[in-house]
Amino acid sequence: MKQLHRKYEKIVTHNDFDGIVSASLCSFALHVNKVLFTGPSSIERSLVSITGADVVCDLPYPLECGLWFDHHEGNFQALQYRNIDPSLLPGRFDLKPSCARVVLDFFGQGVTFPPWYEETVAEADIIDSFNYSSIEEWRRKTPGRVIDKTFKISDPSLRERNAYMRNLVFQIRDHPLEKVALLPEVRRRLARYEEEELRMTKIIQESATFLPLDPRGEMVLLDLTGYKRRPDIVKNLAYLIFPEALSVLEVHNLHERGVKTNHLSFSLALSLNLSLSAREHKKDVGEIMRSLNIGDGHRGAAGGMVYCTSKAEMLKKKGETINEIFRLWEEQS
Repeated sequence: MKQLHRKYEKIVTHNDFDGIVSASLCSFALHVNKVLFTGPSSIERSLVSITGADVVCDLPYPLECGLWFDHHEGNFQALQYRNIDPSLLPGRFDLKPSCARVVLDFFGQGVTFPPWYEETVAEADIIDSFNYSSIEEWRRKTPGRVIDKTFKISDPSLRERNAYMRNLVFQIRDHPLEKVALLPEVRRRLARYEEEELRMTKIIQESATFLPLDPRGEMVLLDLTGYKRRPDIVKNLAYLIFPEALSVLEVHNLHERGVKTNHLSFSLALSLNLSLSAREHKKDVGEIMRSLNIGDGHRGAAGGMVYCTSKAEMLKKKGETINEIFRLWEEQS
């Protein structure tokens, strides 16, 4: 790990639980305290300034960086298209359940982590891959699940949200998840989430439909494009309303600087019914997004984006993309 004999300036990481845990591990191992949060599209569109002195976690490979850690198959394929060999890049790519697992494995031989880090990363594995053994396990208030729920509420500003996530990076770096989950700010945000879950469930009930192509009701469609501002919902709550469904597809408009655009975001997730059923299945929603060349993800959860120049194009592409997603879904049977 000769690339570690240098000073890194900041960690650029995904703005979700896995990204936060990954940043915590890197902060501990590399003694870096500056953290920037962003999403995959910002990296792909080069909207974030990243240099050779930066560490990038759980995101596509940028034009350059000091270290890169990731576990998304689509990002691996993107490097292949660019004729870049991931094994030659500083850092590590591996098809693990979470990016945090990739980071832990990378530093594991040369860094002595606190003993609780393995449990922290195990939670990231489950949460990021949505790998629960039952509905009851998914709903159980483990420390990781408690913290993850606190990202599901809206914040007055992006600055306040980033400040909260940045504080979590250092709290998770320095303490077990059990202690972090008891922090006053975490408990306050959890209480807000639990209040808002009833509102989320109502929005899902009002927005949920099934495609005419889907007479068996396998895929719940949540079309939120009619809202001026995207409602903050947890799409997987749809499984509590439609327990027989096998997947849920959410589509909403992207916002830029608080303004609704014609660009579309799609996210698709498998239900626990598939992982718990006795029959084998070939469903891989990450592969669906990659096949359409709109995004990436895992077998159980994935997302993508479609860019549109007008409302008419948005409506046309929305219908076409939804139908294509379901067509590919059926082909995987």
